[in-house]
Amino acid sequence: MAVAGPLETRMAGHEAYVAFGRAGAHGPLVFAVPHAGGIYSSALMERARVPQEVLARLEDRLADHLVADLIAQGHHVLIARQPRALIDLNRDEREFDPRAISSPPWNLRGQTSAKVRGGLGLIPERLATIGNLWRAPLPYETLRTRIERIHRPYHTALAQTLEETRRRHGVALLVDVHSMPPLRPAPGFEDALPRVVIGDRFGRSAVDRLTDLCADVVRRQQIPVAINSPYSGNHILERHGRPGAGVHAIQIEFDRTLYLESDLMTLGAGLACVQHLLADLALALGQELAGSAHPLAAE
Repeated sequence: MAVAGPLETRMAGHEAYVAFGRAGAHGPLVFAVPHAGGIYSSALMERARVPQEVLARLEDRLADHLVADLIAQGHHVLIARQPRALIDLNRDEREFDPRAISSPPWNLRGQTSAKVRGGLGLIPERLATIGNLWRAPLPYETLRTRIERIHRPYHTALAQTLEETRRRHGVALLVDVHSMPPLRPAPGFEDALPRVVIGDRFGRSAVDRLTDLCADVVRRQQIPVAINSPYSGNHILERHGRPGAGVHAIQIEFDRTLYLESDLMTLGAGLACVQHLLADLALALGQELAGSAHPLAAE
């Protein structure tokens, strides 16, 4: 997302992310966009056996534009810079297939999951309609470098931001912004198809009243919404959502047709509506959280 004017003074950059605003300065909300990075380096493309437009299918295409109003209002927003093809921030750093790594140490162990088996682990390996994405297995040292320079700094920044926000307000809420391809309806159920999906790991990463409030705000815009189906959230919510400690985490997935053109590659006329929806959501959540906890530390 292009950054200009007064926003530049509120922006902090890193190889892994760009951050806007100050933690907790505008209330207990933290917004993040982990899958919209678009820096495709020559080194990355030399490894690829597919063109960049295929790797871009892994992105939450242009989802960073959805949070523009939030940035302008002063909310703390963390946006990943690197593409999901390089490393997936919504996977555990052990969530990879060791067979896709070359020259590994003898004791290297991956963490299997349905995502890994489907080719979409920490390092995406394949797409269902395309096949393998890379010319050769990833060298172990390259994997280690990506984890140390991208994955860990992003999660460290997010954890520090949430903790600082919790200390200032007594509570913190991460809203993790994603986008999804249009869902395919089952025969006879076209009218019930959600265009926004809210996830909280089935109540493990946030209390129900926050999730329900998100759904109510979306419904007021006459947009079909679902909770935890088909997306309940993944590593980011598992890692950072600690409701018992006053840190909540919710994922929100927007159907890309809500804000992109029919090509699903360029911004469309619906962008402003989704931006305004997120601003309404921030207002409602902020008001809900304002009375839920007392600040633990003064400014």
